[in-house]
Formats: sequence, C-alpha cells, structure tokens
Amino acid sequence: MGNEEFKPFVPADKKVSELTVTSVIIGILLAVIFGAANAYLGLRVGMTVSASIPAAVISMAIVRYVLKRDSILENNMVQTIGSAGEAVAAGAIFTMPVLFLWAQEGVTGKPSIITITAISLVGGILGVLFMIPLRNALIVKEHGNLPYPEGTACADVLLAGEEGGEGAKHVFMGLGVSALIKFIVDGLKVAGSVITIPVKAMKTEFSGEVYPALIGVGYICGIKISSYMFAGGLLGWFVLIPAIVTFGADTVLYPGTVTIGEMYAANGAGAIWSSYIRYIGAGAVAFGGIVSLIRVLPMIFSAFTSSVKDMTSADKVTGDLRTNKNLSSKLILVVTVIVAVLLWLLPAVPVNFIGALLIILFGFFCATVSSRMVGLVGSSNNPVSGMAIATLLFSTLILKSTGLTGASGLIGAICIGSVICIIAGVAGDTSQDLKTGYILGATPRNQQIGELIGVIVSAFTIGGVLLLLDKAWGFGTPELAAPQATLMKMITEGVMNGNLPWALIMIGIFVGAAMLVLKVPILPFAIGLYLPLELSTTIMIGGAIRYLIDRRNNDSEENSETSHGILFCSGLIAGEGLIGIVLAIFAVFGFDKVINLSSVLNLGTVGGIIVLAAIVALVFKSGLKKNEK
Repeated sequence: MGNEEFKPFVPADKKVSELTVTSVIIGILLAVIFGAANAYLGLRVGMTVSASIPAAVISMAIVRYVLKRDSILENNMVQTIGSAGEAVAAGAIFTMPVLFLWAQEGVTGKPSIITITAISLVGGILGVLFMIPLRNALIVKEHGNLPYPEGTACADVLLAGEEGGEGAKHVFMGLGVSALIKFIVDGLKVAGSVITIPVKAMKTEFSGEVYPALIGVGYICGIKISSYMFAGGLLGWFVLIPAIVTFGADTVLYPGTVTIGEMYAANGAGAIWSSYIRYIGAGAVAFGGIVSLIRVLPMIFSAFTSSVKDMTSADKVTGDLRTNKNLSSKLILVVTVIVAVLLWLLPAVPVNFIGALLIILFGFFCATVSSRMVGLVGSSNNPVSGMAIATLLFSTLILKSTGLTGASGLIGAICIGSVICIIAGVAGDTSQDLKTGYILGATPRNQQIGELIGVIVSAFTIGGVLLLLDKAWGFGTPELAAPQATLMKMITEGVMNGNLPWALIMIGIFVGAAMLVLKVPILPFAIGLYLPLELSTTIMIGGAIRYLIDRRNNDSEENSETSHGILFCSGLIAGEGLIGIVLAIFAVFGFDKVINLSSVLNLGTVGGIIVLAAIVALVFKSGLKKNEK
C-alpha cells in the first residue's frame, strides 16, 4: 500500500503536540528505567524483551490520565524515546561485558565509563541514522507487506485510549509484585532462588529458578519458543551430561584439567555443563545465527539495494507533507563521516582505521537486515546474535591478518562487534517506532530526533549500570552469567588464539544441523542448550501459562500481544530488573549484609516453591482478564 493510499489517524495537514518538554522528560525517564532493567535481564538470562508496548501503556497513563494532555502523538513520542533505552542495552550487554571478563583474567585493563559510553553513543547514533534512509523503502512503500508486529501493536495500544489506564495498572501491578519477590529472594534471602532435584541415577539434576522475570519472558515469548528452549536444555542436561559422565569418567578432556569423574564428584553436573556443554551450545548458537542470515540473503540483497537507491532520492520523495519529513540525507552523511573519524581518532574507542571502516560498512548492512527482519518477524526474533557472531568472526580474521593480535586485536574485535550489535538493535527498534508513527500520523523527523535523544541518554546511562553490576557481583558469576557475552568472548579468543575446543564446537554445529533437517527453529533450541537448565525450565513454565490462558480466552498468540497478561509480565521483567539494580547498589556499599535475614529465617527450597506457586497464580489471574475490544 503506497503512501498516497494510506490515511494516518492524525491527518498530515493537522498539527498537534508531539516533541514537547513533557514528552521528552517522561521519555528519558522511561529510557533509563527500561534500559537498566533490560541490561540486568540480559546479563542474567541472555535475552531482552521489547519495551515498546509497556512504554506506550505507561505513556498513555501518565500523559492522558495524570497530566490530562490529549495528544496521541505526544504519547507516541514518549514511547519512542523510552523504548530506545532497551535497544541500546540489548546491544551493549551482548558484547561489552567481555572487556570486564578480560580485565578479571588480566588480559586487559578494566574499561572506563568513557569507553563504554563512547561505544554505546556511536552505535546508538549510527543505528538511528542508518535507518532513516530506509524508511521510505520499508515503512512507506512496504506498508501492506511488512507488518512490524511491535510497531503495529503499539499503535493499537495508543489508539485504544480508553484502555490506557487499565493496561497501565497491570504493568505497575507486575512491577510491584516482581520487585517485592526479588527483594525477598535476593535481598532478604529468606527463600531459595533455585529449586534443584538431583537425578542420581542419570548423574544429573533437574532445576528451575523462582524469579518472576523468567516466567515473564516465557509468557511473552509464548509456548513455541519456550518449548524449543526447554528441549535444548533437556538435551544438554539429560542426554549429553549423563553420557559424558558415564563414558568419560576416567578421561581428562580439554578444556578440563582433571578427569571428568573428579570434576563431577567435586562440583556436580554444573561443572560438566560449564566445561563442555556450553561449548557445544556455542557451536549450535553460532550455526543457528549463520543459517538465519543465509536464509534471508535474497531479502537482504533486495532491501540493501533498495535502501541505497532511496538514499539518493529520499529528500525528493518527502514532499511538503508533515508526515513525510525526515532528517536530511546530507545531515546523515555528514554526521556519519564525523562519527567514523571519531571512531578512528578517539583514544576512548580502541578501534583503528580498518576497524572504523568495518563498522561503517557492516553497520549499514546490519541496520538494513535488522530493519527488514523486524518488519517480518518482530524484534524478538531479530537475528542480532547471528549478525554479531558473523561480524566478530570476520573482523577478528581481518584484524589478525593485518598483524593486530594479542590484547589489542581482541579489544578491537569486541569493540567492532559491540558497535555493530548496538546498531542492529537500535535500527530494529527505530523501525518499529517509525511504523507506529506512520500509522498514527506522526512527523518522522520529530520521531527521529526523539530516537536520538533516547539513545544518547541511554548511552550515558548504560556505562554506569555495567560498572555498578560488575562491582557488585562481577560478570560470569551465578548472579550475572552474561551468557551472550561469554559466547562472544569464546569466539573472539578462539579465532585470535586458535585454541577453541573444536570437537565440542563441531558437535554443537551438527546438533544445529539435525534441528535444521527436522525443521526445528535452531536458535531457540540452541540457546536452551547453551543456557543453564534452571533458566529454561522457568521460561517454559511462563510459556505453558500463556498457552493455557490463550486457550481459555480463545485467543491466538498474535491476538493477545496487548493482553493484560502480556502487560503484567512486562511489569514483572521491569520490576525485577530495577530491584536488581537497587540490590547491586546495596552490595557495593555493604547494605546487602545488613538486610540479609537468612541466619534468622531461611525457608530454602520450600520457600522457593511457595514463591514460584505465588507467581504462577498471579500471572494466571492477570492473564485471564481479557481486554475489552
């Protein structure tokens, strides 16, 4: 459907409040909140969720019902700015914790807040700028073909203004419940955080965490994705671990340094997972990411060539209509050149000229892929990890071939990967927001300015969040496993130093190949294999609840994207993330020991079961309350 045929909710000739002081301030607050919450979630479980829908609901509640301002475009601007925080956080936490992990090992010094901010700032700005020339090709010309699920859902939420107050109530209820449970479990420590059932006959264990955010993730992802993840976890913990312990008890297998039997006797099945299964999972994840890219190569080529053509004519096709005005292509080109030079020359960003050139080339390519893919399958299925893996492999090889090896080569490769990850994440989020604006009749230029405000604020926030979490618990610990970053670290070191356990990696690759033959989605299965089972189990519980509620409500997953259950679970994720940040502050200043009541009252596993049952009951109760249409 072309631009001439489509009529937005707010006509192009009508001017209403949009980019205002109110929308900017509230949007900035939401960007900081959702950015911090998603950073914590991603470092805990290796996944982030879109903040667009909860941001839209909260925006509606504050702007329309508290401040009594009646402008749907002002509401849209709040969610545009607010959702940018999640996009920057998602890209940053997948890669930049690697720099902290290397600092722990003495490979490099600890990154400064200036370095983290600079990398995030560059990636965020380029992610927005690279998407702008794509708007005409992907949002306007393909309006009838690319649904942009989150963008369309946000528009539905904002259009259904009468639902804003009720929906926001569920977000805040979820936030409060999650914050309370997180504080009880990890702050007061009066209930166990993990329920573990030893299965001695198989030399393994079955486990599940009791955290509300995991159930929220499973509920939002749905039964299919959750079950694929759980299946991957079952393969790792109930097939591979028992096989390794049973057949290799007297064997010393690299990267282990003692026999498998001794390793299991000392630390249980978790030690086998840490030493072997995660490498197998890494191979499967890498295979899945690369396959996802290969599958969309024709689409990538088409979108890329279309966007290049549109860059030369973007200013000509916009005309004088308010709803067609973008930031100038000349401005985009000038700023891109300036950013590329700064990447090369700024000492805070350890990237040489070749690295800066790679970022610009890979960045525009990945922004194109991301913008197109989220239009088809939504942000949750955007193959950012696959693009990051491909980028890291290619950039590490190039840097190594040019003689940049050792710590400098490792840092350079990760910095390139970090910027690319953020570009891809922000480009996808910007696409969804511009789709929402297109439906509502927003001014694209104002939205693009709002996106830039959101990513700039988030870039200055994320550095403090990462430093805080590192000081409180450290990355790679049980509290903050940083699974995606650990994977990126393994790949970069393996290519640069040539010391990957290739036998384990290849097993993972062929597990992925088997899933491909069986037509099972590779990435969710591989992520389940790569993550500890305790995460996949609880995520599966959330997916099962969603399935039962959708059947009870006679809804398909697609028709329940803005249901009260989804909004409540979005609140669960945000609440746990925010209290996680608060507890990190307590840990830094020693307050965690003051509030720790485990010596006075510790319900252990029984307490964990009670907490988990309470969360399940509350999610059921919220999900069964359908929206009025």
